[in-house]
Amino acid sequence: MRALQRKLWRELWAMRGQGLAIALVIVSGVAVYIMSISTLDSLYFTREAYYQQQRFAEVFASLKRAPESLASRIREIRGVESLETRVVANVNLKVAGFSDPITGRLLSIPDDGRSQLNQIFLRKGRMFEAGRSDEIVLSEAFANAHDLGPGDSIVGLINGRYKKLHIVGIALSPEYIYQIAPGAWLPDFKRYGVLWMGRTPLAEAYDMDGAFNNVVMTLSPGAALQNVIDRLDVLIKPYGGFGAYERKFQFSHRFLNEELKQLKALAALFPVIFLGVAAFLLNVVVTRLINTQREQIAVLKAFGYSDRAIALHFMSLILIIVLLGVAGGIAVGIWLGLGLSHVYMEFYRFPFLNFMLRNEVILVAIAISAGAAILGTLHAVIRAAREPPAQAMRPEPPERYRATLIERTGLQHWFSQPSRMILRHIERRPIKSLLSVIGIAFACGIMMVGNFQEDAVGHMVDVQFGMAQQEDLTVHFVEPTPARALYSLRNIEGIEHTEGFRTVPARLRFQHRSYRLSLQGVEPQGELMRVLDSELKRIHLPSGNGIVLTNHLGKILGIKPGELMTVEILEGDRSTLQLPVVGLSKQYLGVGAYLPRHSLNRLMHEGDVISGAYLAIDHQHEKSIFHTLQETPRVLNTVVRRTAVASFYNTMAETILFFTFVATLLGSVIAFGVVYNSMRIALSERARELASLRVLGLTRGEVAYILLGELAVLTLVAIPVGFIIGQALCAYLAGNLQSDLYRVPLVLEMDTYAFAAAVVLVSSLVSGYLIWRKIEHLDMVAVLKTKE
Repeated sequence: MRALQRKLWRELWAMRGQGLAIALVIVSGVAVYIMSISTLDSLYFTREAYYQQQRFAEVFASLKRAPESLASRIREIRGVESLETRVVANVNLKVAGFSDPITGRLLSIPDDGRSQLNQIFLRKGRMFEAGRSDEIVLSEAFANAHDLGPGDSIVGLINGRYKKLHIVGIALSPEYIYQIAPGAWLPDFKRYGVLWMGRTPLAEAYDMDGAFNNVVMTLSPGAALQNVIDRLDVLIKPYGGFGAYERKFQFSHRFLNEELKQLKALAALFPVIFLGVAAFLLNVVVTRLINTQREQIAVLKAFGYSDRAIALHFMSLILIIVLLGVAGGIAVGIWLGLGLSHVYMEFYRFPFLNFMLRNEVILVAIAISAGAAILGTLHAVIRAAREPPAQAMRPEPPERYRATLIERTGLQHWFSQPSRMILRHIERRPIKSLLSVIGIAFACGIMMVGNFQEDAVGHMVDVQFGMAQQEDLTVHFVEPTPARALYSLRNIEGIEHTEGFRTVPARLRFQHRSYRLSLQGVEPQGELMRVLDSELKRIHLPSGNGIVLTNHLGKILGIKPGELMTVEILEGDRSTLQLPVVGLSKQYLGVGAYLPRHSLNRLMHEGDVISGAYLAIDHQHEKSIFHTLQETPRVLNTVVRRTAVASFYNTMAETILFFTFVATLLGSVIAFGVVYNSMRIALSERARELASLRVLGLTRGEVAYILLGELAVLTLVAIPVGFIIGQALCAYLAGNLQSDLYRVPLVLEMDTYAFAAAVVLVSSLVSGYLIWRKIEHLDMVAVLKTKE
């Protein structure tokens, strides 16, 4: 076996370029798999450890005001393990040197600083002293955005009065891993912060002595979750309860879940593509290697080597390339996984990251890679091992040549002799040409996936903030307010147009499905807020009691226009209504249920009231408008569309840039691997033919044209095929990125196609240059030797 081992290492060295190209493709597939799974596992493990360590609640409920005595009745609900009542308030904040409106969420903590549930993780400083009404602990994201720390101070509008608040600690909370302001779509750490204060001073500030307006709880193992929620709803209803909900509907937790689903989609798609291409390359290389070693295989058999020994020899060659690729893929995957994990840490505020790579993940990567390689080459290896020595000693039979399509149609006169040779070779080996085209096309398609996300995000912003929401500012009031407040807003200098809206928490039911959200009562003919149909044209809301749902919400509930839906109002008298669905709208961010504001006012049995207003402003007066709104006691918060769009881009930019970088890098690897291997094999197969042409007088450029021209033709044919594959891959991803928080549309701009084609062409040029250097060293003397 020593002779076979020496032969193995000689062959590996002789095909080092091809082997490296194949190994790089395997590196790419394994790296994407390791990156996706390790990041997924790390985020899951970190989240669960964090939840358990800080005792994150399982059930949440808000209400207007309830006596503390209600807590003992809630504890009696069967299945409740632990419970904590809280005082929660929204506040306007001021930070020195920052003029934009800032909203804060102020939560109470027991005076001793020891919460039973949703415990904060103190990063810096200390907890507040018991009874101090001017000391707070601030969320890390907000503190970092404004460069604040222990010893600094901010100003808060607490129950209508400004108060200087001294920061004594910086903290994180499992409740705000994803920190977002009410009414906003994405985080804006500069304009929204979370604050914690002692229970007694916060309760005194909001007239909540001996009362609470928020409750969180955990359940005993095996508890009936829905029964607990139903019973809790009954208890808090008389006190203005807004409906209890479980952890999976908690906004921060839900958004992180959707991101993890996206990672799963990537982990399921890309490794299959890369490893499939690697199997294809190995099949081509090994098949050609075996064909060139027919005489050697015959001699080995004549000397007594068994079919099994020869098969193991070639399998060893394959597995060494695979193991090199897997080893490199694991290393690159860990590096990319750490990078991606830290990108997510920028948005999801964990106090630590437990990066983990399970042994079974590595074993699966090895098994999948080796399995793909073996399946891709098994037929060629078995055929070589079983071939009789006498048959193997014979030279490979010549191909059957016949007139090509161009020659049969009489078009050959339009092409030079070298060009006809290119077209003949492609047509006479259609399977090989087709496989080369498919390999290059997949590289082009993967390149499109990276830029597709950027195109999709741009379209989402255009539709959401350019066509549907055209306001400059959105103002939310502390509580429902008479619509005459719009006149007060119009009197503020710089405000040019106002439109009121009403939001009401509700639970929608259809058959066995339900969904909790806020009903949106908007102006039917409003210009600042428009409801769009599937063709992005305006939907005119009906004047009656009909309701329009976003199309994704319609899918969740399984309801179609014309069917009746049950609406449980979670505010006021909490009535239950039967409303017809009259249409479905197009919306990429969030889900919604829309009806005319006056219809919603009528259904609520209330007067002409609004929950807030959309404003169009003169930007020259922006700062003075911000100041006036901050000084208005009824204003809960102000969302600036300009900053919302900037926040959207900033939030998506890092993840998009990271995936674009990965897709570009790995797509280039596939393009180079396929093109270089195809040309290297073609050169090996046709070296004698090309050298003969050199002996017959063709120049080096003409000979190179014959070989590289074939590469050019296959690449140019592959690029439009790659566009089709890229569209399919992007459609698959878009289909897997559909959630109630956001939907990614299938949008591909021309620059995405151009960039993908450019990368493939550059990879082809690099491969062509390397092959050109090989052509310069063709052995023309060997051509003169007669082959027996």
